[in-house]
Amino acid sequence: MKKRAKQLEAFDRLLTIMDELRAQCPWDKKQTMASLRHLTIEETYELGDAILDNNLDEVKKELGDLLLHIVFYAKIASETQDFDIADVCHGICEKLVDRHPHIYGDINVDNEEDVKRNWEKLKLKEGKASVLEGVPNSLPALVKANRIQDKVAGVGFDWEKPGQVWEKVEEELKEFKMEVDSGNQETIENEFGDVLFSMVNYARFLNINPENALERTNKKFSKRFQYLENKAKSLNKPLKEMTLAEMDVFWEEAKQL
Repeated sequence: MKKRAKQLEAFDRLLTIMDELRAQCPWDKKQTMASLRHLTIEETYELGDAILDNNLDEVKKELGDLLLHIVFYAKIASETQDFDIADVCHGICEKLVDRHPHIYGDINVDNEEDVKRNWEKLKLKEGKASVLEGVPNSLPALVKANRIQDKVAGVGFDWEKPGQVWEKVEEELKEFKMEVDSGNQETIENEFGDVLFSMVNYARFLNINPENALERTNKKFSKRFQYLENKAKSLNKPLKEMTLAEMDVFWEEAKQL
């Protein structure tokens, strides 16, 4: 209980500071939900980077930044008497209780998949017209594809085995190659989208988060390319003047790091 008391004390301190900043700081006084939106998105991506880097000190800092934004939005809404931070907390508590009848009710589940299926069924009972309503339009396309497939799988629209999904990937690759050979740019792009969508689906069956996997590859490539750039600088030779064979030597070195 002492630990919980300290946690509540820390949260109360944050709320008090937010009240003071909103009343006294010229910058904080000017902010609106709309002006904070892009900053919240930025903070979310920074948290994502810290998680992928497994930098727990940065994770802690970025969680604090996000928590500040949540408190900030609630403070702004409280000023117009729309809602406050208590309403936010109670709202998510009620949702969690309602969405977990296997904990707070009499529903039995055997595994994680049962939980996910129940989750989607409960959301439809809450008045959602589609299981896809919970997928934000503004999500990056790769993340959105993963969420769409996860959502529809929750109501049984899914393949039975990973092998079936791989066959779909191969089918889409063949169709993509046919369109590449045809030279029709519009259909090439359409088929390439189908390839990506099927690969995201296959990743789901392998318990791979495609966004995380691609971002790790982005980081790996960037690190190796920066090694190549530094080697070129040490030789006082611009990359544009190096042959691919010369660059490949340093690239192979970077792969060993």
